[in-house]
Amino acid sequence: MKMKKYTAPSIAEAMKLVRSELGDDAVIINSKVVVTKKLFGLVRHKNFEVLAGVDRVDAKPTPRFPDLQINAESIMKPTEIPQQTKVHIDDSFTHELKSEISDLKLMLQSMQRDARLSELPEEILPFIDFLKRQELDDELITVISDELFVHHQNSESPLNNQTMKKIAKGVMRKKLAELPLGGLSYRKKYINVLGPTGVGKTTTIAKMAARCVLEKKKKIGFITTDTYRIAAIEQLKTYANLLQAPVEIVYNASDYQQAIEKFANLDLVFIDTAGRNYKEAKYVNDLKKIIDFNEEVESFLVLSLTSKESDMEAIIRQFDGFQIGKFIFTKVDETNSIGTMYNLMIKYNKGLAYYTNGQEVPEDIEEANLDSLLELFFQGEFK
Repeated sequence: MKMKKYTAPSIAEAMKLVRSELGDDAVIINSKVVVTKKLFGLVRHKNFEVLAGVDRVDAKPTPRFPDLQINAESIMKPTEIPQQTKVHIDDSFTHELKSEISDLKLMLQSMQRDARLSELPEEILPFIDFLKRQELDDELITVISDELFVHHQNSESPLNNQTMKKIAKGVMRKKLAELPLGGLSYRKKYINVLGPTGVGKTTTIAKMAARCVLEKKKKIGFITTDTYRIAAIEQLKTYANLLQAPVEIVYNASDYQQAIEKFANLDLVFIDTAGRNYKEAKYVNDLKKIIDFNEEVESFLVLSLTSKESDMEAIIRQFDGFQIGKFIFTKVDETNSIGTMYNLMIKYNKGLAYYTNGQEVPEDIEEANLDSLLELFFQGEFK
């Protein structure tokens, strides 16, 4: 493939250069806005940089169907067409074509977003960069930038950080307003806490349980299905002893039913499921064989904000068949970008029960509400 980089003051002029040199078959590989500074940074110039490419095939094209020869003497009636002349389209070709079309759509959307952002006044650009560093979804950033641009065009008041934050909060508030937020409902006895290994699930359960005992004066117990890690069982027993709560270790569905009977007189029972690689369906199905997910169970999915968003999405899809009420996000204090939390809530239409910001039990856990979530996003740089 022949590739070349073009620079022009606008996308339209850059595309003209591409077509004039590479022709109509050229493919846009990448595009971005380049800002150059002159005179000690006082003068800024914007240009569009486009990387384009085109395949050059000089050989003569081969016939589409080389084995099919037709002449006047070989013309037959439709009922006499031999079976071997049927044309078969390979499924892999269809899949590849769909993939290329999808990539082109994403590329076009990216170019359109870049073009729209390039039209924003310069005082807005640092705020947009902040939203990107927080890894907020591109579509949501576009909606926010549109609102900022409208305000800039129609208002006489300056577009400072506080005003931009207020506008962005308004957009995010609308997106999150219909989602359920808040901790335990206390309407269901069994609190089932799901999540992959390494997210801090057992510590999170201890924080939730401690608040139930200390603040609500509830009688609680623990069930653990995590028989794969001795350390996890010992950790849960330590927390249970501090709270003077019983613990039952279950290996199968029969053990689970016996534990339920033993805890009949308790107010709440916290179920600590095994931490496994839940991107694999096998481990999800193993849970279903042990735990009875009935109407008396309130289920939460625990995810760590230090994980990649794509990995978290894979886990969420695996638990699609479960009645997951809300998310719990951990390790907020261990990352500089928390936009993923908002992206997943909006995309999967799931609320948030808690987020954790440290290892201290029971202190480092916050019950989610809309105002605190919006403030959390803008903490630090745009306080």
